[in-house]
This record gives sequence, C-alpha cells and structure tokens, in this order.
Amino acid sequence: MARQHAASVLAAALVFGILASIPAEVRSIGVCYGVKGDHLHMPSASDVVKLYVSRGITGMRIYEANAETLAALDGTGIDLIVDVPNHQVAKMAYCPCAASKWVQDYVVAYPGVSIRYIAVGNEVNGDEPLAQNILPAMQNMNAALSLAGFEQIKVSTAVQSGVTTGYPPSHGTFSPERGAHMPPIALYLAKTGAPLLANVYPYFAYTGTPGIDIKYALFTSLGTVVQDDNGLAYQNLFDAMVDTFYAALQSAGATDVGIVVSESGWPSAGATAATVSNAQAYNQGLIDHVSYGTPKVPQPLETYIFAMFNENEKTGEETEKHFGLFNPDMSSAYDINF
Repeated sequence: MARQHAASVLAAALVFGILASIPAEVRSIGVCYGVKGDHLHMPSASDVVKLYVSRGITGMRIYEANAETLAALDGTGIDLIVDVPNHQVAKMAYCPCAASKWVQDYVVAYPGVSIRYIAVGNEVNGDEPLAQNILPAMQNMNAALSLAGFEQIKVSTAVQSGVTTGYPPSHGTFSPERGAHMPPIALYLAKTGAPLLANVYPYFAYTGTPGIDIKYALFTSLGTVVQDDNGLAYQNLFDAMVDTFYAALQSAGATDVGIVVSESGWPSAGATAATVSNAQAYNQGLIDHVSYGTPKVPQPLETYIFAMFNENEKTGEETEKHFGLFNPDMSSAYDINF
C-alpha cells in the first residue's frame, strides 16, 4: 500500500552496470487490489475480478489472503501476489506450523488460483523490530510450500525505496539503518531464485525533494536528465529508482536477483501535483514503459500499479485515498489503456 517514503533518504540518490536476471517469464501488468473503502459501496470480489478480466488486467496483488477473493480468482488465470500482512509475520517466523496452516488454507485449498509470489511483510524497514522476523518467516513459508508441493510459488518481501541509498543509481546500496536487514534477505532470494518485490514511487521522491523536474517524474522528459558515471543515461525517475535497487542487490552479493515492481502509482487528488492529468500521464507512461526495462536491465519489468480503486477509508495523508484507476462504482477515474 502506498505510504510516504523517506524522501530525504532518496534525495541525494535521485535528484539529478549490473545485468541482473528477472523472472523467467513476465506475463502481466498487474494492478493492486485494496479493500480499505466503504464496504457499502465497494464492489464484491467477484465483480472486481470480472472487471480485471474485462479490462485485460492479467495480474493482481492483494494485501491479505481471503476466501472471497481467492474463490473469485479460481480458474481465471490472473497471476497473483498475495501478502502475509505485517501483523502475521512474527508468528510465522517463530512457528513453522503457522506457515503450514497458511499454505493449507490459502494455497492448497485453491489449486485453481495462479499464485505467483507471496510477499512476507510489506515495507518493513531495518530500524523496526519486525525486520528481524522477515527472513525466518520467508524460510518457514518456503518450507511449507515445498512440503505441500508448490515449489513454483516464489517467496519474497515487499520493500520501499527508503531501504536503499546512493547516488548516482549505479552507487546504490542498502541503507545501513533502514536497509540493514536486506543483505541476508538478498542472498536468500539468490538461493531460492525469487525476485525482490519493490514498491517504487516517483511521486513521493518528487514531492519530497526540491529540484526534481516533474517531467522526469512523469515519463515526459524529452531527453537525458541524469547521466550516471557508468555511462548509463536516465530519462525518467522510475528507472533511476529501480536501478538503485539493482545496484544495491549487486552490492549485497545478489547480482542474479531480479526485481518485480510490486507497487507504483500516482495520486489524482489530495496534495501537491496530485491531479487527474498527472495520475493519467504517470500510469499510462508506466504501462507503456516497463516492457523496455531500465538502462541497467533492458528487459521487460513485471510491474503492479497501485491501485485498482480509490479507497476512502485509508488512513494517513489525503493522497492515500486517491491512487485508484477506478472509482468504487467501477467507473474509470480516468482513461487508461492496458
């Protein structure tokens, strides 16, 4: 879910050569499906899945497994990222039986659902007590999946850009504070063949960092804005942020770990630069761009847009309620071509 990131940490890295592998097959531009809206007006999971199918959206991320959504997805072929929410991570870390029960309840029970990744925790930073539980919970989840015969499902964790630091992008590393837990996780992902799930928000970098040109943030710059000292040129902020992740993985010794962008989006109301026209420009630019990859890794980049709906019960900044591509009545918030 979108949160305001540590823009001050990003500033030095993002204002102004690693060849990593990516998942073997990039199938989808997905959209994240959140449910923090007025339940009297939000559509049913069945209707939501029908909307995904009708609009040709072939990937979904959900933030907590639930029977209604999984049943609606059964047999659709929609690729799914499903989260183990932060409040469940500690129990899963200390009790392998918790991971086994989760797999039985939400994987084994729904063999017709195409679960692609399991995200153990979302945006947990290294300076939080929960960070120490992420890796053991991932290990227990992988063991449970293996015992159940679902080794093809990859287990990862979703992180925000604040866990990285470094400028230009090729100098990216994991932050000694907010990303201190990441090097062992990166090495574990290299061992299991899973990608790192990265939540990438140029909007927050733009609004939190004076001097960034909005065209650089919106995919509308006409030429190079940032020249890396390794010879790579950056025309948009999204690429610079993703390549900082790639460089951080390399610095941790996990060169072969790919990236899946598990969230990216732009709000249409609520604060500076949060307009319908900017949201439309960013999200359409994102869809059109990711098939080309980034300067460091010019291969298709699997990406999930945040979010499917405007969610009026989200907490935090007002923008949190306005990331949706659709309104709760399933009408389009603005035109997007998938």
